[in-house]
Amino acid sequence: MLKKVDKNKKRQSRHFRIRNKITGTSERPRLNIYKSSKHIYAQVIDDATGTTLASCSTLDEDLRGQIAGLTKTDAAKLVGKAVGERAKNKGINSVVFDRGGYLYHGRIKLLADGARESGLEF
Repeated sequence: MLKKVDKNKKRQSRHFRIRNKITGTSERPRLNIYKSSKHIYAQVIDDATGTTLASCSTLDEDLRGQIAGLTKTDAAKLVGKAVGERAKNKGINSVVFDRGGYLYHGRIKLLADGARESGLEF
């Protein structure tokens, strides 16, 4: 009998492997992404102090009206733009991209493109 593959466990091990190599500093914080089956979340994190500097998700009140009726991929692009604008308002221009163990494809790629459109560099 074959063992069932736990996709989330494999993603977490990829994420830990990535996190051993990248960290966010106060000059260049880390843009972290998490996605569930329905929602997507993005945070800009300063790992030196362990604080979240800016965050956004499809659950945010101010994005709810814009996201209603959109596909998950379009919503991911809006979340990317919003987190980029919030980071720019805090004076953050450049970040380290942490894809969270996910493939750079689909919603992850669109979120990154949205953040780049709002002016973040990575």
